Parts: sequence; structure tokens; C-alpha cells
Amino acid sequence: MATVLKAENIKKKFFQPTEFEVLKGLDFEVHEGEFFSIIGKSGCGKSTLLYILSTMDTDYDGTMHIKGEQLTGKTQNQLSKFRNEHLGFVFQFHFLLPEFTALKNVMLPALKLGKYSEKEIEHRAIEKLRLVGMDEFAHKHANRLSGGQQQRVAIARALVNDPAIIMGDEPTGNLDKANSMRVFDIFKQLAEENKQTIITVTHDHDFANGSDRIMEMEDGRILGIEPPTEPTPYIK
Repeated sequence: MATVLKAENIKKKFFQPTEFEVLKGLDFEVHEGEFFSIIGKSGCGKSTLLYILSTMDTDYDGTMHIKGEQLTGKTQNQLSKFRNEHLGFVFQFHFLLPEFTALKNVMLPALKLGKYSEKEIEHRAIEKLRLVGMDEFAHKHANRLSGGQQQRVAIARALVNDPAIIMGDEPTGNLDKANSMRVFDIFKQLAEENKQTIITVTHDHDFANGSDRIMEMEDGRILGIEPPTEPTPYIK
């Protein structure tokens, strides 16, 4: 199985209010088409790690490769271009622009990338909205959608540039069980059918137990990386 992300000896310190090592030399790999969950108690470093993996935090020690390319040491402009083309993001809060329609929100990352014509971008955005069951709401403004609908639009937005990796920071944190299961089903489908890699930080053990492997963290270290051992109600 091809390795899509490789992290080697990742260390991170905070210096306020006092010096504190939040990540203590992490080594792991994530494979192409894998659904990979990161769990652990609040403060264990999992969200800090995700921001490093996403290339948005560059102040760390160690090295990171994505798709065989070393990203450690690249400039902010190089990282921004790489992010927009190869990574998609889904957060606990959807960060949609309320004055824009669902369609326009989904189109934005592709317009920024500038790889396709506006007509083709619109077509791709509709396809992604259809994938998450939101195409009938394409022309509805984001602030007129429910929380669950907004999160599905946010997933479509993350997918519009066909990223190799979709990263989620508590992507079901604000959702009820039914909508959490919808998000889980979408992620599972993306991994299995599209061979896109999913990396999520989550407090939801049912969500994590439906993934391919779980990395458990504690106090800035990896306790273990194993396939789930508990059944999950998320898998029908």
C-alpha cells in the first residue's frame, strides 16, 4: 500500500506561558486511501499535530513528506500552492461565507487554484455537492442551511480540487448523531471508492472505530496505532 504521508521525529514546543514540549518525537505513516483517526484526551497534542500535517504550522522540528515530496523547509507561498492543490480541510465549524450560495462556497478553492475555467469549476462544484447529497441546495445561501447541511457543503468545498488527503479537525463535533453518521458515510465512501486519504482528529469514539486505523495519543506521544477493536454503530 502506497504511503501518502510520512512524519518523522515531529517535535513541537510552546513557549507561553512557559516552555512546554507538546509533541515529543512522533513517527508514523498514513497510506493512500486510508481512513485514519487520531484520538486522545484534550491537550494531548492531536490538533497541534493536525495543523503541522496540514502545513499551516511550520514551526516544528522533524520532517514531513506528502505524496513523496518533502514539505518541511518550503516557503509559505510554496506550501499554500501545495495545500490548495493536494489537501482538503473540514473543521468543527464549517467556515462557510453566509452571504454566498452553497455553490459559490464550494467553487472558491478552485477559483483560487486557477486550474480550470469558471464554467468547469461550477460543473465540478455541482458534482461534489451531488456526492454529499446537497446539489438540490446549490443556489441556497449558506446561512439558510441547517448545521448538518452546512457541514456537508464544507466537505464538498474540501473536495472540489480532488485533494489526495482530506483532513478533519473534529468534523462531527457540532453535529447530532444522525448528521455525524452522514459525514462518516461520506468519508468512508471517499476512502473506499475514490482512494482519497482521510485523516481526522476526533473525540467521537464511534466515528474513530469505523476508520481503518486509530492512532491514540497521550501527553504528546503516540500510545499506539492499531485497527479498531470495538464495533461501531456507524457501519451499517
